[in-house]
Amino acid sequence: MTSPSLAFRKCESLDDISACFALQKEVWCFSDVELVPVRLFVLAGKIGGQVMGAFDGPDLVGFALAIPGYRGGHPYLHSHMLAVRDDHRNSGVGRRLKLFQRDDALARGFALMEWTFDPLEIKNAYLNLEKLGAIARRYNINQYGITTSPLQGGLPTDRLVAEWWMNSERVSRLLTASPSPPFDPEAEIVVPAEVSAWKSSAETKPRAAQVQNAIRSQFLDAFSRGLAALGYQRDQHGNGKFLLGHWSENLAYEGGDHPA
Repeated sequence: MTSPSLAFRKCESLDDISACFALQKEVWCFSDVELVPVRLFVLAGKIGGQVMGAFDGPDLVGFALAIPGYRGGHPYLHSHMLAVRDDHRNSGVGRRLKLFQRDDALARGFALMEWTFDPLEIKNAYLNLEKLGAIARRYNINQYGITTSPLQGGLPTDRLVAEWWMNSERVSRLLTASPSPPFDPEAEIVVPAEVSAWKSSAETKPRAAQVQNAIRSQFLDAFSRGLAALGYQRDQHGNGKFLLGHWSENLAYEGGDHPA
């Protein structure tokens, strides 16, 4: 479905925040102990973070939750959660929420937003690298432990860290439909399309674990050599492929690179 009439705004009332909490539970199906509580949603909006909502009429159909972070002498925003209701997925709502976050972040002087994502999720990786212009050069092994969400399939919660340098040439070009700056890939990491199905079945879960372990090893090796995930391709069969190279663009922070 398309969603040209959606409204995007900050979630500040308790009713809006309660709707975000409910959508979180609907999307991830966490047990109660793993849910981000309403109190943290409330706090995030009061300490420099973000709680942004996408509304179809009175109904919340998506939200993004970010909290402020500080590392290497610089503040940034960490976007911890982004959820879209099932009947509004694949319609651009997630991308529009990220752009709404970006507008607010830039207006308040932030140069960098980060979030984590599962390298096995092909659509999400494509959105992050190709549609938004994020890069990745850090890999966290089993970041959250084994979760109760069926989306993870009982596998370790390995995560790539997306860095979204919101005023970089790379991002600016992508958001104006210009080709991203060219680079010569020095490594490729393939994600088979079947891995999502393999995660959801007890019989094939060991195969999914093998894929995760292989991808983990490849990323750790590539990042140790100074490479970054800069591109992403999908083929006609739905397989994904990370393209890695050296990113030499001057960053928004004075003094150069953002510390890992």
